[in-house]
Amino acid sequence: VQLVESGGGLVQPGRSLRLSCAASGSSFRINDMGWYRQAPGKQRELVATINSGEMTNYAEFVKGRFAISRDRVKNTMYLQMDSLKPEDTAVYYCYAQLWTGRYWGQGTQVTVSS
Repeated sequence: VQLVESGGGLVQPGRSLRLSCAASGSSFRINDMGWYRQAPGKQRELVATINSGEMTNYAEFVKGRFAISRDRVKNTMYLQMDSLKPEDTAVYYCYAQLWTGRYWGQGTQVTVSS
């Protein structure tokens, strides 16, 4: 499975971005998917997950602001990020969980600044 993220960029506080994670290869074998992020000097942290049954889970710091979804026809997962804050600045990584292991994208930079 290959994962390619897109949609990152520079945005002002309070604005929105939508990240995409396109899967190719053995995408039909994907179980859970999700997003992590890593800010400079900090550990990678879980942002949101979505399982094969479309159940979602969010970190407390994004609840009510971010929404994760997946389009099985397009083999793409999304992270809609609203009401962005400067502390959301990080590299965002998507992952896909298969029986063979966890696969990662290359990351996309999100910078929230005025």
